[in-house]
Amino acid sequence: MLEEVERWLIERSWSVSDRPLHRILAAKRASGQTVSVVLPALNEEATVGDIVSVIRHDLVLQAPLVDEVVVIDSGSTDRTSEVAAAAGATVVHRDAILPRLPAVPGKGEVLWRSLLVTRGDIVCFVDADLREFSSDFVTGIVGPLLTDPDLQLVKAMYDRPLTVAGGSATGAGAGAGQGGRVTELMARPLLNMHWPQLAGFVQPLGGEYAARRGLLEQLPFPVGYGVELGMLVDALHLVGLDALAQVDVGVRKHRHQDGQALGRMAAAIYRTAQLRLARAHLLRPSLTQFERAGDAFEPRTHSVDTEERPPMRDIAEYMARRVA
Repeated sequence: MLEEVERWLIERSWSVSDRPLHRILAAKRASGQTVSVVLPALNEEATVGDIVSVIRHDLVLQAPLVDEVVVIDSGSTDRTSEVAAAAGATVVHRDAILPRLPAVPGKGEVLWRSLLVTRGDIVCFVDADLREFSSDFVTGIVGPLLTDPDLQLVKAMYDRPLTVAGGSATGAGAGAGQGGRVTELMARPLLNMHWPQLAGFVQPLGGEYAARRGLLEQLPFPVGYGVELGMLVDALHLVGLDALAQVDVGVRKHRHQDGQALGRMAAAIYRTAQLRLARAHLLRPSLTQFERAGDAFEPRTHSVDTEERPPMRDIAEYMARRVA
């Protein structure tokens, strides 16, 4: 297994500079494929506009790589929708998509619904909280899919410096890889122990990845933070390791969650892995955390995301849209 991972790292791990933009554009013209960029957003007015502006300037107006930029607002209470629309994105509210099926909170829910309101042959997901955003995040992960027909899903890999609210690195030992705390404490051990073929992914939980629509519409989507791990595991079983790849796009700077939020993410990721290991009916789990209130600690109990949406090809409205 170690030899297979080492081989994969050599053959399926690249840098964004390995595929110049002119080569990617030539491949796009030759294949006739279209590209959609989706940004799931919840209260990201501070960053979503800059991301949309960079993508539109570099990859829509300057170079015709991206055919649509869609922001899915999952219930923001700030000006996320207005800022995104002003920057040139098509903005769709989560609850307006497939209204017969009431939406549940969660990132995976938004990504799943986005397939119903996008048209690209390749769908590229980008988190909406990135700072100092570069369009390399898009070209890096879309490029291999346009130039290599054997690939099905490509993830971005990057350094993730851990920053505090003021934006500076926290502590002398806060190196480039210290921002992926849930990755290192939960996801990477799970993958190495149970799906060692996926041990080569540097950022298995990263929110920047692109995939062919034909693959995405066959996958179930965990509704919460387990979506990235679930997608990797399911894609491995569906299309095999050599259909998956990763590209180094540099440095990812974004807002970091507090420890309790990370605990809830880790619980959802563990549950996603558990379902894939057992596929058994289990009680809906919960996670109890503690907050100090005066002289005592008060418990706060949160449900753990366990619901999953079925493959999109099982949704009648989606298939009707595909036929139309």
